[in-house]
Amino acid sequence: MSEGAAAPAGPDGLPRCPWALSTADYVTYHDEEWGRPVHGDDALFERLSLEAFQSGLSWITILRRRPGFRAAFADFKIATVAEFTDTDRERLLADTGIIRNRAKIDATLANARELAGWAPGDLDALIWSHAPDPAARPAPKTLADVPAATPESTALSKALKKRGLRFVGPTTAYALMQACGLVNDHLETCVRRSAP
Repeated sequence: MSEGAAAPAGPDGLPRCPWALSTADYVTYHDEEWGRPVHGDDALFERLSLEAFQSGLSWITILRRRPGFRAAFADFKIATVAEFTDTDRERLLADTGIIRNRAKIDATLANARELAGWAPGDLDALIWSHAPDPAARPAPKTLADVPAATPESTALSKALKKRGLRFVGPTTAYALMQACGLVNDHLETCVRRSAP
């Protein structure tokens, strides 16, 4: 599918974003999760962590290992992951159910320890304070209209880094914004564009 393509028909005949049609896993993720608002510190910590693990890889690799990630990282409960020890770190580095990248594992553990010191709701409030005005963003007509990063994601990245978080560059921050509903990057003709 070319980057200039509009929303093609999916297996049920309904138009969807082209990236969503390569696998059944993507169709489900696109239809049921991607772009829907996500709130809650633990839920956002999970998304932020998984987006960091995705860096340099395809999202399908992370999506298919998400159950393994959730098992390995105690369902991404910030308070629990913040208490992980060196023994836990070694366990994670040996866990074939996740991506065994030392830098990304260390960043996830460090981020949990940092976030454990934040007040409840601070992560949610910080992330959502960077959501752009939806009225100021025209619906993308093709994938070529969807940016990799924006001024808002750059500002979010800087804010997260200033608060001590790691592996949160502007592109990762924008992927988080897309996945968690801060922006709506479903194509103009996609069936999920105006879905609740």
